[in-house]
Amino acid sequence: MLSANVLSFFLVPIWLRLTLAFYLPGMAPTTYQEGDEVQLFVNHLTPGLREQNNKENHIFSYDYYFHKFHFCEPDKITKQPQSLGSVVFGDRIYNSPFKINMLKDTTCNKLCSSKIPKNDAKFINQLVSEDFRQNWIVDGLPAGREVLDKSTNTHALSSNFELGFFDSTNEANKYFKVPLFINHFDIVVEVYDIDASHYRVVGVRVNPLSLERNVKDSCDLTGKPKILNEKKDNYVDYTYSVKFEHWDTPWATRWDKYSHTSNSQIQWFSLVGMSVAVLFLVTLMEQILFRTLKKDFSRYEALNLDSDEFDQDSGWKLLHGDVFRAPKKLLLLSSLTGAGIQILVMSGTVILLACFGLLSPQNRGALPTFAIVLYALFAFIGAFTSMTVYRFFGGIQWKTNLILTSSLIPGSVFLTIIFLNVFLLCVHSSDALPFSSLCMLVGIWMLLSLPSSVLGSLLARKLSFKDNAFIFSSAPTKTNQIERQIPIQPTYLKTIPSALVAGIFPFGCISVQLYFIYNSLWFNQTFYMFGFLLIAFSSLLLTTSIITTVFTYYTLCMENWKWGWKAFFIGGLGVSFYIFLHCIFFTKFQLEGFVTIVLYCSYSALLSLLIGLCTGSVGFLSSLIFVKKIYGSVRVD
Repeated sequence: MLSANVLSFFLVPIWLRLTLAFYLPGMAPTTYQEGDEVQLFVNHLTPGLREQNNKENHIFSYDYYFHKFHFCEPDKITKQPQSLGSVVFGDRIYNSPFKINMLKDTTCNKLCSSKIPKNDAKFINQLVSEDFRQNWIVDGLPAGREVLDKSTNTHALSSNFELGFFDSTNEANKYFKVPLFINHFDIVVEVYDIDASHYRVVGVRVNPLSLERNVKDSCDLTGKPKILNEKKDNYVDYTYSVKFEHWDTPWATRWDKYSHTSNSQIQWFSLVGMSVAVLFLVTLMEQILFRTLKKDFSRYEALNLDSDEFDQDSGWKLLHGDVFRAPKKLLLLSSLTGAGIQILVMSGTVILLACFGLLSPQNRGALPTFAIVLYALFAFIGAFTSMTVYRFFGGIQWKTNLILTSSLIPGSVFLTIIFLNVFLLCVHSSDALPFSSLCMLVGIWMLLSLPSSVLGSLLARKLSFKDNAFIFSSAPTKTNQIERQIPIQPTYLKTIPSALVAGIFPFGCISVQLYFIYNSLWFNQTFYMFGFLLIAFSSLLLTTSIITTVFTYYTLCMENWKWGWKAFFIGGLGVSFYIFLHCIFFTKFQLEGFVTIVLYCSYSALLSLLIGLCTGSVGFLSSLIFVKKIYGSVRVD
């Protein structure tokens, strides 16, 4: 009974949260009649990307009803149900005091009057200078401003709008470069007519204004903007207007105006560059490896193994008695390889599903929720890979391998999240994960990831005792009892120089996509370019596999049989290093403040290491397949 109660404690809330995430595009539209209430929900305030701004201090979000904002509140603040992925990525959605009724235009509706103390005014002005954005949601759609993309000269809707702005239209204006606080909202709701009495919302535009009132609780204007004085208390009147417009946009295509892709030429140039790089590497592989290996095979088959000529020969064949010797710290290497493959399969599946439109932005948090669940389920593949590699090299501590594979990377990431959560709580950020979400992550690991890992490990261990067709079933050569001495290696073939050189090619495949991914992560911009991302991801894996195999071949030619860890680092270390450098030196942020530096560097390092873990696993497994293939193709006495 106790175990059943514990299971229900974890399983029921997880199931409720996850069911919120399964939502396919084109389903469950809301139909309104004239006069029906159209609810407006408010979300967290997030940093924006202002090109001329050189003072990006905050990289974390704030709750909409954070006490320093003094926004108007409804009679009872109600937190809306959200998926786990939405919560993990900082969404905090609440009801609002706005009253919107279908097809009922209104003008100058008063929300409330609020007092903003001088200290809070300074805080708000600082966020305005950093281009913080308000995030509203109406019928599942983000409420944003109509923006002009100068690169394509086309109009689109943003997913948010400013907390405030600068009046920079006229430098002679005395309000120039002074933060203007927004206290009035012109809300335009775009509706599609199903018939004469039924309607659907297909777009929401907001025109935020900064207006100074002549008299408190009045709609009379002074013609001046609202400026928060940092030397005395401020009194702000919040108002809004609502207008409905009839559009011929069907409900199924209402997201098209939000999914505007800017800088498409950069994307295509990047695609051409990646194609050229991959073609170059494939040609290099064919020229260096295939032709050279063909000559090696011919030469080795022509040798008389009983003559002195073989003793004087050099090359990779001489390592047949050592090349499959177990690497040092095999448990760690196999566990990291399995964890990397788990991340690889999860990432590829999520990107592929997003390309087919199965992870629609209509359901907030669907993509990260799917990613978390798939990562837990694909623990089976990670554990299977880890145990297969471990048994291939003769490992016997299979229980330790099972525990290490299932807990090392998930545990490290979870502890990092808890560590960074402390800093987020200290600055009152809405990005801090609540305790319930942390418990839910632990529950997913216990109920999904851990059982999947056990099944994968046990299956791999059982198959490793059989002579089957699995690629890592057995080594083609026997390992000598005494290790072969390794000659002095040239500098360019040492691990760190090789990793730095090899990492340039995979990093080049994703460098452009990193810019858009980071804008999505830090500036709350919706990422839609999954087609380009899929091509970049595929190119990343292919180039990593090819370049690591080439370096492994030359390592063996220099009679160095310790290729295992080297292949892993060549595949992952260089990519991680360049991604981290890209995050630090090519960022839009001015990293000022201890908390900002800790958060930004920690998240960047975590992202870099996880990508490096994925590519390192690809490099190691590609080298293992290559080594097993070439040594299984020559005759060894």
